[in-house]
Amino acid sequence: MADSENQKFCLQEVLDSFKSCLSPEKEIYIEHYVSGWRGLVKLLNSLGSLFGFISKDAVSKTQILMNFLKSENGPHYATVQSMVKFELDNQLVDVDKKGICPESGCRTLLRLHRALRWLQLFLERLRTSKEDDKTSVMCRDAYNESLAQHHPWLIRKSAGMAFYSLPLRPAFLEVMNVGTPEQVLDVLGKAVPLLCEVYQITEDLYQKHNLLDLP
Repeated sequence: MADSENQKFCLQEVLDSFKSCLSPEKEIYIEHYVSGWRGLVKLLNSLGSLFGFISKDAVSKTQILMNFLKSENGPHYATVQSMVKFELDNQLVDVDKKGICPESGCRTLLRLHRALRWLQLFLERLRTSKEDDKTSVMCRDAYNESLAQHHPWLIRKSAGMAFYSLPLRPAFLEVMNVGTPEQVLDVLGKAVPLLCEVYQITEDLYQKHNLLDLP
């Protein structure tokens, strides 16, 4: 039972993790970023096996980042900012697209960064939605606005099928696991701007160093 509870998604836990991942100087702590993502993976898993194409990739990417964090170079991977500096200074990033360093920290985080944008847009739509709005449409529109441009046709088709399997809005709000619909919307009101801030800090950093199109 405890294990099952442990695997349950809780929006408040995700909010707490992403809150912890920002330092006073707005640096992003990778350990807490990964923790936030582990919470988001629970959300994807709770939506059914059709979302496995994204959740499995996210699990793999978070593990790669944790491996870097536990390695001898771990201190350089404490924050996203220190990781970018370390990997660029030591030519560990495939900036010139020559097929080197396929599992660099920068490339790995970029994949999570893109997926975070999709979930952030989806949760924002959920926050501002009306009772009879369809979660499938919200999720599809958020996906088309973000992740879709980075996915091949086959994955986009699988994603489309997954969105149609989403529960209706009232049931989806229950999945958030923080209480009444009003309480869910209240927590979403705190979580979405935070996800947006973390996303934007990463986006600006990657843009500054020309890392947004790493292969």
